[in-house]
Amino acid sequence: MTSPVSDENIPDVPVQGVLEEKIINNTNKLAFWNFFIAFTAFGLALPMGTYQVLARSGLFPKLEDSELYYTSVSTHGVLMAYVLSTFFIMGFGYHTAVNSLKQKLWSPTFSWTGFWIATTGTALAAISLLSGKASILYTFYPPELAEPMFYIGAAMLVIGSWFWCIDMVIAVVQWKKANPGNPIPVIMFGTVMNALLWLWTSLGVASEVIFQLIPVSLGWADTLDPGLSRTLFSETLHAIVYFWLFPAYLVMYGILPREAGGKLFSDKMSRVAFVMLFIFSVPIGMHHLYVDPQQAAGWKLLHMFGTFMVAVPTFITGFTIIASMEIAGRLRGGKGLFGWLKTLDYSNPVVLAGVLSLIMLTVGGWGGVINASYSLDSLVHNTAWIPGHFHLIYGGTTVIMYFAAAYWLWPKITGHRLFSRKLAILQLWLWFIGMWITTIPWHYLGIIGQPRRISTSQAYNQASELVKNWDLSMLMMNIGSLILLVSGLIFIFILILTSFQPKVSAAERKVQYAEVIRPPVHVPKILNSLAFWNWTMLIYLIASYGYPVLQFWFIGTPESSGWGF
Repeated sequence: MTSPVSDENIPDVPVQGVLEEKIINNTNKLAFWNFFIAFTAFGLALPMGTYQVLARSGLFPKLEDSELYYTSVSTHGVLMAYVLSTFFIMGFGYHTAVNSLKQKLWSPTFSWTGFWIATTGTALAAISLLSGKASILYTFYPPELAEPMFYIGAAMLVIGSWFWCIDMVIAVVQWKKANPGNPIPVIMFGTVMNALLWLWTSLGVASEVIFQLIPVSLGWADTLDPGLSRTLFSETLHAIVYFWLFPAYLVMYGILPREAGGKLFSDKMSRVAFVMLFIFSVPIGMHHLYVDPQQAAGWKLLHMFGTFMVAVPTFITGFTIIASMEIAGRLRGGKGLFGWLKTLDYSNPVVLAGVLSLIMLTVGGWGGVINASYSLDSLVHNTAWIPGHFHLIYGGTTVIMYFAAAYWLWPKITGHRLFSRKLAILQLWLWFIGMWITTIPWHYLGIIGQPRRISTSQAYNQASELVKNWDLSMLMMNIGSLILLVSGLIFIFILILTSFQPKVSAAERKVQYAEVIRPPVHVPKILNSLAFWNWTMLIYLIASYGYPVLQFWFIGTPESSGWGF
């Protein structure tokens, strides 16, 4: 008997024949170009990362150049952390909205406008970065300032992404009106939660850039308030990690169970995880400001508790996805306590990436708990531990699922068969191995005191007694970074060659998401609502950031002058 809430029983928006095909083609085109920008940014940033590791190792003196190093770090960070993630998420979201809700976007012109604003902003920021006029790393921490064009470009990228957020919200609102009482498909519920998360959290960096950094860089203002800037940026700084991570979770919840040959373990647990990620991931940024004097310890403590709470939806996700894979393994004949693991189809890129991603998430997640602890964070915060941690979480856990999603989506949006599944599997293994070989030494170097944000020559001059303990770790990182470079190039190679492969059938292009093992007859209204959680976020955000921001005007802090005008 078919479930009343399965994809097959969700009423279609009345679209017929040629028009329906046109809608699908337009959506695929929009998704393709977002992915194209995302993976072009990835391809450009990839060798820069390798260069940084080799130059910083001290083993290749001819590569050492502080100016080039900081230009490379800044460009690599922006392309990977902001451009790759934002455009991938937008492309994935547009494809998900149309195919899960079975309705067209409310305004393709609006969607393309957002894309072109974001693309133009990316180009402006890239010009500044590559010319060496925005070598401020990939954070927005004054008093280090870039030229105005970089900040204008960054602001345009964020504003362009807001068009996508609005698209996702409107799509769900329209669907709910057309389907009263029906649960939003779980993959789309997670997508719109991520859109809302980004709308709220990006307000911090947007406010900093528009009201502080751009006016000062243009000479319209004489000064700014670094404490206020750091506080505003903290609203975005850590929550963006979950903006990156959300689509990785969506692939695990919405695609992986079906690809593994099973079903999703629980619809309700998925929704609870998405809601908790949304609510607890935004007001936690002050754990990056533990040693900043402008904020009182009580606010930092509040944000620390919020940071620990984010671990809960991570545990829920781990349990739900492992249970879903166990269902698939047992349906494939797995016996005993762990026998199901042997029966999983590891030749499927989505399945393999899901397993490898969860392994990296487990280790990287515990590293995040260490970072959230005041005493431990004080020991590692300005050391190599931190880039080791966020590369394992973003470059490892998250990006490997971007690869998996691309392998699953590319034939559907281009109409061409994937070039080589075996090569895709090799690429995923190389990425996994390379990430471990790179990040484990990074963590160790942080523990023994190697500072971050400095070039090799500076590090060697300032910490010459420690250098002898760094050499083996730096050599390992060189090997790991080269493996990552090869893996990343193979990924780009596969996508390019896929465009020249034979056409796939209509059935192979059909998009089907994972079904739930026991589809709920009814989902509690609170787990199918946008308005309630938006109000909850507003209240929580005011409670955790209201006073810390307003104090810069009403009570003042040392050398504080509000926006700086």
